[in-house]
Amino acid sequence: MQKKFISKEKLQELIKELKYLKEVKRVQVAEKISNAKDLGDLSENAEYSEAKEEQALLEKKISELEDIIQCVTIVKKSENKNIISIGSTVEIKYNGQIKKYFIVGSEEADPSQGKISNESPLGNALIGYRIGDSIEVKTPKGLVKCTILKIS
Repeated sequence: MQKKFISKEKLQELIKELKYLKEVKRVQVAEKISNAKDLGDLSENAEYSEAKEEQALLEKKISELEDIIQCVTIVKKSENKNIISIGSTVEIKYNGQIKKYFIVGSEEADPSQGKISNESPLGNALIGYRIGDSIEVKTPKGLVKCTILKIS
């Protein structure tokens, strides 16, 4: 599995979610299956089929979380204010606007909060550049020219 970059806080969130799924949700789904079995013929039992489907989805989610947690690299806020990397907060100018972004791993990306993934076109293009550099970024809407104003 590919390495994932996440913050310590996000790792704690994923561990908490995994614990809930294993200790609470699994028990709830097992009870649903047990109750559905009590209803009789399993071949025509919609409740049983639904509970088994829920169990399969739950186990898939648990497996995915375990894989992510096992393969993470913890990213701290970048202390290097000269070169953009994962963990950097960057102020850029493009299309006449000044925007501020925090570069995070894909698991934490949330553009509405200014968190862009290191795997996104913009995040990937910014990595390795310095204040004052101008770059062109290939986006789904076409080529965009950006100037890096600040790294923090």
